[in-house]
Amino acid sequence: MASTEETTTSKPISLYDAAVLTEPLLFKATTSSTYPSPPIEEPARPDPSEPEPTQFLQISFNYGPRPFKDLPFLILFLLLVLCTFAFGIFSIFHRNANYSNVSSFSYDSNSTSCVQDTSFLSYSNWVFGSSLFLLSSSSLWTNLIWTLVITLILSVPICFLLLLLLKHYTKQIVYALLPFFIIMPIFFDVYWFVACTLSSSCRDAFPLVYRILVLVFVLLIVGIIVWIIVANWHRIELTVRIIRVASDALSKNLGLFLVIPLLTVGLVVYYAPIVVFLVFARFNGKIVAKESNGEYTCVWKQDSWVPAYYTLAILTMLWSLTTMVEAQVYVISGTVAQWYFSKEEKKPKRSIRSSLRNAFGPSSGTVCLSGLLICAVRVVRAAVDSARQDVPGIVNLVLRCCVNALLSAVDFVNKFTINFAAITGEAYCTSARMTYELLRRNLLSDVFVDTVSTRLLAGVIFVISAVYTIVCAILKGVSDLGVNAYIVAVLAWVMLLVVLGFFVQMLDNVIETVYICYATDRDRGEVYKQEVHEVYVHLPISRNSRSSYPSRTLDV
Repeated sequence: MASTEETTTSKPISLYDAAVLTEPLLFKATTSSTYPSPPIEEPARPDPSEPEPTQFLQISFNYGPRPFKDLPFLILFLLLVLCTFAFGIFSIFHRNANYSNVSSFSYDSNSTSCVQDTSFLSYSNWVFGSSLFLLSSSSLWTNLIWTLVITLILSVPICFLLLLLLKHYTKQIVYALLPFFIIMPIFFDVYWFVACTLSSSCRDAFPLVYRILVLVFVLLIVGIIVWIIVANWHRIELTVRIIRVASDALSKNLGLFLVIPLLTVGLVVYYAPIVVFLVFARFNGKIVAKESNGEYTCVWKQDSWVPAYYTLAILTMLWSLTTMVEAQVYVISGTVAQWYFSKEEKKPKRSIRSSLRNAFGPSSGTVCLSGLLICAVRVVRAAVDSARQDVPGIVNLVLRCCVNALLSAVDFVNKFTINFAAITGEAYCTSARMTYELLRRNLLSDVFVDTVSTRLLAGVIFVISAVYTIVCAILKGVSDLGVNAYIVAVLAWVMLLVVLGFFVQMLDNVIETVYICYATDRDRGEVYKQEVHEVYVHLPISRNSRSSYPSRTLDV
């Protein structure tokens, strides 16, 4: 009996257990049976076009060895990186040292070529002048560097403190900071208007009409923020509970706070030689004579392959950036999914290590393909936005509508795909199809309150960073920086906002991963995390659904 009880408690709660116990056992009727058996009706044959429900029950976290998927895209990515580094190394050894001394060359009519004038000293004068400028502004640079370093150091405990507060006091934090979503922009707007009116230099640069326009524009933005809060007020309570669940999941995997920033640092280290290659690629060329109105001047002429290399290197950097972002999402999803599908009394071991191994191993091709699609969407969208002024009239409108529809379709397919791939280890296309089928079978949608949670979290970090900026400006106001104290405070605000934005992005990825895990649980009829089901069961099916948290009950 003891072994039976242990087996029962170690299994997740199943929705099918009660049904199985009530079903009669089926037996094969024989002709020698004493009691006549009733005729057994032949069950209706299922539609071959509809998939069998049992074939989807195997969707769960794949703990075993995973095969390599989407290898062609990994090979293509490695070829681009290899070509970028190979031509970059070639550009260093093939550079022309006279690139920076073009102005010291003059045309020699005897040799019909450009020769260097050794008495030219403007370059050294420029260096000397730049050194004087740097020395003159050393006080500003010193204060700026120290402020940014201190802000970066303080951002770490601020992130952990915010995670702790969101885990235990989510409702109090959100409702306490909601009024400041409106108060802070109004405060900065009015403060700027008054300060600019009192300052003679600012008053001359911005006439009264322009100052009033800026004041009214910011107030209109505040009005839009108020409208967004009012329009989504019925979802705030549910969003607060979703943020609490995600904060709890992230607090159980604190190692992600070390691994994800290290991956970003690794990307910066990977970028460093490519930036050096781009700098040295400019030095590949020669100084030639150019005729203009009968006079010859010496100009720099780049080699024909340099623009092509710039295109290759920039595309490689963009693809690498989106691939690293998707790899981070993969690692977060894999780690959180292992926590979700683990038993309550058993903590998963080496979950981050296994997620890293899968992301940069068997699923590296899937990550590269997902990064390629996101990179293509960003490039096409930027090209369309830049072409708005070049293509006039109805052609521009039709082009933008078609492209936006295509890009929206790609975004729709890509959403939750990498999360599902991190859980199952399937290829990209298979993951996209299975994710769509999983959500469709369970009457779920990829449009849910994560948008509201992102806006709420963005408002929270904006208020926190704004308060930090005000404190920093007050402390710097007592120094001898003068007006430059505002510049230092604004840059400190940007630094803290970027770090906290990175934290919010991690929390958003956790929300999406838990959503897919919840859908998998619902599809299998199991409950691995009861507290997650109690919250996610109230998610609206569509954006237009206005279900509030207390109006629905747990359907498990």
